[in-house]
Amino acid sequence: MNISLLIIFFILGTFFGSMYTVIGQRLPKNENFITARSHCDNCKHTLSLIDMVPILSYIFLRGRCRYCHSKIDITSTFMEFFSGVLFATAYYVFGPTYELFIALGIISLLMIIIVSDINYYIIPDEILLFMSIYFIVFNLISTGPKETFYSVCSGILLFSIMYSIMLIGNKILKKETLGGGDIKLMFVFGIILGPILGLFSIFIGSVIALPVSLFMLKKEKESIIPFGPFLLIALTLLYFTGITPELILNLLKIY
Repeated sequence: MNISLLIIFFILGTFFGSMYTVIGQRLPKNENFITARSHCDNCKHTLSLIDMVPILSYIFLRGRCRYCHSKIDITSTFMEFFSGVLFATAYYVFGPTYELFIALGIISLLMIIIVSDINYYIIPDEILLFMSIYFIVFNLISTGPKETFYSVCSGILLFSIMYSIMLIGNKILKKETLGGGDIKLMFVFGIILGPILGLFSIFIGSVIALPVSLFMLKKEKESIIPFGPFLLIALTLLYFTGITPELILNLLKIY
């Protein structure tokens, strides 16, 4: 494995991570994330290029704005680092293949939705639509029309199942149990994973979310738990580890 390429993908990932943070923060508020310049949240001063170098700017500025010296939210720096690690991991696992582009798309979706869902409890429709088209196109290129048709059908099936789960949960608990974004997200999962792994991702996401949910409910009785990030962490784990539907079915037979 070429170490220099891993470093390049890490650096590339940090820049994309910075961009994904901006998208996740601005899109739910209908703010321009394409041409509008970044600025300090405190003094509103427009940031220069030297202020926006991923990770390094935060370190050299010691976590403070260069203009008003107020503390900079470390969230963006964490997202840059996390995205860089995931980009490098994706190249390490998949190499220069079509699967690499699918993995990078998953990382992109994960990064944006972590920011938007945690901060605003919103999974933007624009992102889901764009990424759905992205995954369908790469499926079409790598597997052909027949398999792509099956993947779209899997997406529709998982969407329908998640919608049914929401209806049942709402009726039993007498309140909204799932957001519309979580349900639409399952269409994307179906395209990538298929029906069996897609359903398994709901289980894995729920297991990951359980301790966090219990902690939040203990801390704040009426706390809302964004489910989208946990689902996407499950999707990332399943795709990167290469778990197959056959393995899941064999495990179910054993138990």
